[in-house]
Amino acid sequence: MIAIASFGIGNILSLTNMVRYIGFDAVVADKPGDLLCATKIILPGVGAFDYGMKRLSDLGWIDVLNEVVMQRRVPVLGICLGMQLMCRSSQEGNSKGLGWIAADVVRFDGAGLRVPHMGWNSIEVSNPNPLISSNYGEQRFYFCHSYHTVCDDPSDILATARHGYDFTAAFSCNNIYGVQFHPEKSHRFGMSLIKKFLEL
Repeated sequence: MIAIASFGIGNILSLTNMVRYIGFDAVVADKPGDLLCATKIILPGVGAFDYGMKRLSDLGWIDVLNEVVMQRRVPVLGICLGMQLMCRSSQEGNSKGLGWIAADVVRFDGAGLRVPHMGWNSIEVSNPNPLISSNYGEQRFYFCHSYHTVCDDPSDILATARHGYDFTAAFSCNNIYGVQFHPEKSHRFGMSLIKKFLEL
């Protein structure tokens, strides 16, 4: 079962439509227990880090997510804020993240750099992976964010993009995958990535 976690801060409809268009059945998980039978999880998110963590905590998602992702090793894909919530912390707020990957979230820093970073951008593959192969450098994805992740281990970085300087566009650690861009808004390029995740 493919579960799309719905805790009030993601593009659920767009993701569900894309997954179904690709040819997979997707269940919108409205409560934490819906994840217990999942074979793949998509963790979307739009908005502020602290608010996202508060929603997960207040609605009882954290313990179930930790069980399914960290103990059962179910593959999970975090999108935009969903990716950032997987990290330890964020400069955007004071809450601790899920801490699934050795990474932190920082604000774009650069004189004259337009923030948020919004629009289409190509990516450079750092470490080819079943999710992102070396030919992704010719493809473009839609970004909308003011913060980005910094990984302790460079081998966790699947791909980078450039906005004033190079930043992590996608990471992976074991069964944990994160993308800073929005596949559900990235047309055929995003559809290809979602399909690869669902086929892992």
